[in-house]
Amino acid sequence: MHIEFVEISNFRKLISTRVGLSKKTTVFVGANNSGKTSAITALRYFLVQREKNNFAFNDFTLTHWPTINTMGLAWEQALVAQKPLPDPDWGAVLPSVDIWLDVPETELHYVQPLLPTLEWVAGRLGVRVRYEPSDAKQLRMDYVSARGDVLALQKEAAALAGEAGAAVPAFEVKLWPENLVDFLQRRLTSYFTHRYYVLDPEAIADPVHGVAQPQQLNGNEPIEGDPFKGLIRIDEISAQRGFGNGEDGFEDDKAATASGSRKLSTQLRQYYAHHLDPYEKPDAKDLHALRAIEQAQQAFDGRLTDGFESPLKEMHTLGYPGVTDPRLNISTRLRPVEGLNHEAAVRFEIAVHDGEKHVNLHLPEESNGLGYQNLISMVFRLMAFRDSWMKVGKAKAKGGDETVIAPLHLVLIEEPEVHLHTQVQQVFIRQAYKILRNHDELGAKEPFRTQMVVSTHSSHVAHECEFDSLRYFRRLPGDATSIPTSCVLNLNDAFGGDPETKRFVTRYLKVTHCDLLFADAAIFIEGPAERILVPHFVNEHAEFTKLSESYITWLEIGGSHAHRMRSLVERIGLTTLIITDLDSCDADGKVAVPVRGQNYTSRNQTLRTWCPAATLLDELLDKPDADKILTYTDERFAICVAYQSPVQITFKGTAAEALAYTLEDSIVYANLPLLAGLDGTGLIAKFRTAITDSADSAALAVALKEHLKEGNKAEFALDLLEIENPIALAPPPYIRVGLLWLAKQLEHKQLELGIVKVIENPLPIENPLPAAGNEIAGVAA
Repeated sequence: MHIEFVEISNFRKLISTRVGLSKKTTVFVGANNSGKTSAITALRYFLVQREKNNFAFNDFTLTHWPTINTMGLAWEQALVAQKPLPDPDWGAVLPSVDIWLDVPETELHYVQPLLPTLEWVAGRLGVRVRYEPSDAKQLRMDYVSARGDVLALQKEAAALAGEAGAAVPAFEVKLWPENLVDFLQRRLTSYFTHRYYVLDPEAIADPVHGVAQPQQLNGNEPIEGDPFKGLIRIDEISAQRGFGNGEDGFEDDKAATASGSRKLSTQLRQYYAHHLDPYEKPDAKDLHALRAIEQAQQAFDGRLTDGFESPLKEMHTLGYPGVTDPRLNISTRLRPVEGLNHEAAVRFEIAVHDGEKHVNLHLPEESNGLGYQNLISMVFRLMAFRDSWMKVGKAKAKGGDETVIAPLHLVLIEEPEVHLHTQVQQVFIRQAYKILRNHDELGAKEPFRTQMVVSTHSSHVAHECEFDSLRYFRRLPGDATSIPTSCVLNLNDAFGGDPETKRFVTRYLKVTHCDLLFADAAIFIEGPAERILVPHFVNEHAEFTKLSESYITWLEIGGSHAHRMRSLVERIGLTTLIITDLDSCDADGKVAVPVRGQNYTSRNQTLRTWCPAATLLDELLDKPDADKILTYTDERFAICVAYQSPVQITFKGTAAEALAYTLEDSIVYANLPLLAGLDGTGLIAKFRTAITDSADSAALAVALKEHLKEGNKAEFALDLLEIENPIALAPPPYIRVGLLWLAKQLEHKQLELGIVKVIENPLPIENPLPAAGNEIAGVAA
């Protein structure tokens, strides 16, 4: 048995979201504010902390607040008109989580209360946990009563103001409740509770563009009791683990236990009490320990009696105790767990060699690094979760609320990377599931299943996991009537049925260690020169400020391979700018300087097969900027391809069209005066000579091509970083157009203006280069 998927509805920005769970490890990834924390919190509120009723009205999806207020207003209007109040209708706005289990026929006995029909044999079973009014009519009555008091008071105040006349200035006071939302913001937990409903496996509908389609209850009655009791054991490690020197610590173990203790010694005491305490149902292994404790207690009692003999005799001089008074006796009660209740209960040992022998020094647990404390704490808690589930040691005798071992163990871990070094993050995510299964009855055995759910912002954690286990949380823009929301995408089918593409992309992302799954947007660049210079343009030119303020991932992948990322980009709906080369070639397929009218083509597979899906060089050169943008209307995102386009220059007094085919010659055409007088070696010197010696733009193009054959492009890019005034280096027009397009896209995303249709055209650029930048007539021939 395992949880196949959950559907979260009307909880914060997760208005209707399906999250598939892997049979072992599931990892939530996505950009900031994409809903990962909301998903973990929803599972916590609905599955872990139901009795605590931690809900606040802000957990209701904001889009539904007007609907709730409209319902309250209808009650209020009926009250004023002295008409029957409309029935409450909460169904469409209530937060809920649907848990869908995949249950084999051999485990039917666990789920009998959840069977939808007597004919059900095996497969999917669903339970909806919904947060709803415990008595909707009583809630309506109390709200109407409260609003009636407000209306009466307002009427009385208006009458008094009328009697006082114009001499008394009018003023307004906000009275509670102003509306139904205002009423529930104070009284939510008094009226709402969790209820459980059995769902129909035949009514399951697949998500549409990532938006779940949860089934309607259609008058289903809630079931009694907790359907997950004895079925699923749920444990959690939250992100708020509070390590440090105690400023944010806990004053007692009870508080520490409630939030997850920051002290390893506290966790050890809890583990001892649950699994090791020899006083709890002792067995043969405990007898030696109990005998040693008894002997120590007798010896200590004897020492106390001797030590207190003199002060007790002195008390007799005061007449106490008398003949009839009870006599004072001092004894001890040794409890081994108290030995862990002090500052040095857990220490870190450091071996020091003084020249002759080794000496072990000890430091308290607070003196070690936060990352080490965090790692030890999380590992120890995972072991404690496993042993409590499997009734290890004394837990078996205690029993508690769960008299049998639940067949399913769900463990939620929120942001394990906090305080952890990147290598330790990778080790933890590789080993965590193994720790949870390290028991004789677990391992690879089937009767008891463990599912681990991890939310993370760390690309290091994500890259250690298979794509099949990743769940990508994608932000969706709102519209005129709704706020931005999120959907969740399973990346196990991101590559369709193409194993070769999946293998390439997964290996490439691990090697480059990019953060594609956490970024606001991506920029694919051609090679090392672009990797150096394009971020430099972004950082130094004010018109790209929006990009420097955003979370952008840079992925160095040439045009011959960028198209392999297509399925992943389209699956996660990531706004992407692809900066690539024209890669022109002649009729024989050899690299050639771009020339019009020669039936040249492009070897760039991204341009040929993805966008703009053209092969002929003349067609690519004549493409308007709008045709270099591919808009995915249903998925509500777009990509843009930027490659070398024709530019108008004036060289040696003659206006001409310049056709570049690499970043380097594009930079030359965009910065002719600068490079003509720039000191330097390598390609800078060769380009300076080419500008000086070439008779016209055609000769310049040929000279640039020859120099680029043997020149060091990365060195050229690094040399350009040394220019004293970085703003003097202008980006090539095609790169500038692409960056401005991306900046405009991100501006809309960050402001969350609710635009459904992606902006298709970049900012208008009439003259990409200033006139002075194109003029080279002043350079001596």
